[in-house]
Amino acid sequence: MTEPLVSRVVGPPPHISAPDTGRAIMLWVVAALSPSALWAMATMGWVAVQLFVVCIAVCLCTEWLWNRLSRRPQTIVDGSALVTGVLLAMTLPPRTPWWMAVAAALVAMVLGKLVFGGLGHNLFNPALVGRAFVALSWGGVLAEAPNRGWFRTLPDVTGDGHDVISGATRLAVAAADRASDGAYGFDLADQYQPLLWRNLEGSLGEVSAALLILGGLVLIAKGIIDWRIPAGYIGTVAVVSLVLGSDPVFHVLAGGVMLGAFFMATDYVTSPMSKTGRLVYGIGCGLFNGVGRFVSPMPESTTFAILFMNGLAPLIDRFFRPRTFGWVKSK
Repeated sequence: MTEPLVSRVVGPPPHISAPDTGRAIMLWVVAALSPSALWAMATMGWVAVQLFVVCIAVCLCTEWLWNRLSRRPQTIVDGSALVTGVLLAMTLPPRTPWWMAVAAALVAMVLGKLVFGGLGHNLFNPALVGRAFVALSWGGVLAEAPNRGWFRTLPDVTGDGHDVISGATRLAVAAADRASDGAYGFDLADQYQPLLWRNLEGSLGEVSAALLILGGLVLIAKGIIDWRIPAGYIGTVAVVSLVLGSDPVFHVLAGGVMLGAFFMATDYVTSPMSKTGRLVYGIGCGLFNGVGRFVSPMPESTTFAILFMNGLAPLIDRFFRPRTFGWVKSK
């Protein structure tokens, strides 16, 4: 009786294997984002569907064309371009002009990812690179996008001394109130339910904080993302808001904190490798995000907070190096 043929791995220990491939991980991220994305399209309508289609199509086509022209193996099947397109669409308001979405997707893929060598080599989160580009290049157009005849759910506060509300989001109104007399013209606690379930202002990723939390918890339960980054991020935003005399729950739910904490800051390539480093990294993201809301001219500072910490990730890795297998500290 002959011994059955089995495959063996020949190499030095330790032998570490992971059940999920890179493609499977990307598809899990898309699946975790799907409830929020589908609800955004159902809530915002056809303009949201168009924005998702444009961002995803441009990201996929850009990566395919880049690989074709550079004579490299095609990588669009790994799912990373799909994730970038979905995330980019969720960082933009539903009525973002189509040409701006195209520009954001091109910059996200080319300058944010492909020029560095593709997946695994980029220094910054590609979707946030595209979002930062259009925010800095056409900030006025982007700020006006949610106001173009779209829905409003913010209560009428003109009777409290406001002649007109020019900002589209609750964060913009809150920032304007603080700049004028330090008091809010509306009850922040009244905004919890809309922000959790059906927020019709801001970007597509701000429609439902509850669905983003659900998706993030699924990724944590699957072991795809480390809980330390979102915990440090969200907890620090809450603490900063409380210290600066504002409602921490409102600032955690409003804006892009949930999308950034669970789906942007947790990017494998642009975040630290060690457990302690990830916690420090998450706290740093939350610190810059929280402080930026109160002192910067841009109340939605999630994009630049994460990009800044992306740049610090290699430095954090140097200070919090994971232990190498088989080595011990010297005396």
